[in-house]
Amino acid sequence: MGYQVLARKYRPQRFADVAGQDHVTRTLLNALSQNRIAHGYIFSGHRGIGKTTIARILAQALNCRTEVGSAGRPTPEPCGACDSCTEIRAGNAVDVIEIDAATNRGIDEIRELRDAARYSPARDRYKIYILDEAHQITEAAFNALLKTLEEPPAHVVFMMATTEPENIPQTIRSRCQHFSFHAVRFDDILAQLKSIAGREQVDAEEAALALLAEAGDGSMRDALSIMDQAIASAPLENGRPVLAATQIRDLMGSVPNAVFERLLEAVAAGQSAELMEQLNGLLNAGHSPSSLARQMVRYLRNTLMARIGGEQTELLQISSDERARAARTAMLFSEEELTRNLQIVLRTFDDLNYRQEQRFHLELGLLKLIHAQRLLPIEELLSGAAGSGGARSVAPAAPARSASNAPRAPATPAAASRPAAPPAISPFGASTGSWTSEATAKPGDSAASAALPVNGAGSLNGGAQATTGLSAAADTTALRAAISAALAAAGHSSAAQLLGSGEWAVDGSNLRIEVALMSKKMLSLTVNAAAEKIIKQELQRLGGPARFLVIPGAGGGTSAAAAAPMAGSIHEEALAHPLVQRAREIFHAEVRSVVDLRQK
Repeated sequence: MGYQVLARKYRPQRFADVAGQDHVTRTLLNALSQNRIAHGYIFSGHRGIGKTTIARILAQALNCRTEVGSAGRPTPEPCGACDSCTEIRAGNAVDVIEIDAATNRGIDEIRELRDAARYSPARDRYKIYILDEAHQITEAAFNALLKTLEEPPAHVVFMMATTEPENIPQTIRSRCQHFSFHAVRFDDILAQLKSIAGREQVDAEEAALALLAEAGDGSMRDALSIMDQAIASAPLENGRPVLAATQIRDLMGSVPNAVFERLLEAVAAGQSAELMEQLNGLLNAGHSPSSLARQMVRYLRNTLMARIGGEQTELLQISSDERARAARTAMLFSEEELTRNLQIVLRTFDDLNYRQEQRFHLELGLLKLIHAQRLLPIEELLSGAAGSGGARSVAPAAPARSASNAPRAPATPAAASRPAAPPAISPFGASTGSWTSEATAKPGDSAASAALPVNGAGSLNGGAQATTGLSAAADTTALRAAISAALAAAGHSSAAQLLGSGEWAVDGSNLRIEVALMSKKMLSLTVNAAAEKIIKQELQRLGGPARFLVIPGAGGGTSAAAAAPMAGSIHEEALAHPLVQRAREIFHAEVRSVVDLRQK
């Protein structure tokens, strides 16, 4: 006999050998043991998951000549050795007729089937009709089959396999037992691939088999077909094929998920140039924009599931290494940001299907991911947190911790001496205690910035008052030092100098930083998106407030002009420049902020 592909060679011959369909095999075995045989079955589900295979095994069990309970057949499983089992397995049994319904779909073929069904089986107990791709049968042909299905001869059993059960008329479905098959789990496919690799004497890396199982996408047959192709292209060592992860990726035209991890790290850092350079390298290497977008959609989906359910969630059908990678990427974004990113990439993937310049649309879609990082949540806008007056609000990196029994942070003396601003008009004003209405007005503040959500996600938290671990005013000194040091270490010395000289106050779950009075444009240049990311990370690491506001104003008791610049900072370098010193003398000016445009 010639070569058989793996999907046919290792096709299950017993119910126990079928992977991932225990709910179907258990029911059929119980029906066989109780002699409760239906005259019509519908097997529906994803491609390559065992529908036709189980139909053949059931046909063998029904027509098996070995008596149940004997030494050769202790259970209702087919013996696999009698003439009936052998002929059914080979596909040449007289009383088991397998019909391709995609080809024989008309009313004439069904009429012939109906006429032949009236005659008794030639040899076996049952005359069995297996209709593959049954949804292809026309409506008129189904109507011709109705009466036979409703009152069939005692010796006839119909089995219909389909991937689209909704296209089978309800009148047919109501006359049959319907079994809905599940997609095969990643672990079940991986275990089967390992077993087959051992029997085929193939040396396979764990990562390579995991890639094959993931590429199967719930279909055992798809995974085995790709494995067959991979073995044919694998190099030989000591006469044995060797499967490596790199070879599998080259064969499937995919890229490692480490690439998408780096892409999303660039998105999280707001590095547009780095993102475009990495994408340019992938496209120049020959990867199609559509394939990259499809793989990025899958990676973002896994990242979102890791963010929702954790690294070990059942929602992730990937290897342990890929679980860890998805969890690392999930820590860079909130659940809302990942949801938005996935939606953007999905829309980009859809656009690529009917666009001429696919590369340009993919580049535009990835740049949108960076631009979306600067968006404010709608609840902040509606609450007035981003109102006029130059206040710059930054979305939190993580939700505030709820501690209803924790003491509320005392107000600073400076804040207590200021008059309270009128409450902002907010659509959340009717909520029960979950949105703060206590805020203080400062020079440069807008009245609309008096009400802020207390938790990062904007949810109500059951009405509990949220606080943070850093409740004492003295702890702002530690926050100021840690954040300023982190900014300076990352090259944001101007932002470190500006924030370090401002007035810091913790009010509940909000950190307010009042800096020297400056224009909104200058403030956005100094405290840019990359600096905001560092501040969020430090606040999360230190267990600080869930959100912060940088507000232009008087800057507290220590102004930016009077504060000594940090050693080695760009601020110090600018103040030492002769032209700057001369300008200060002529205009009696103060240098409040320095932006290093050489780094842009």
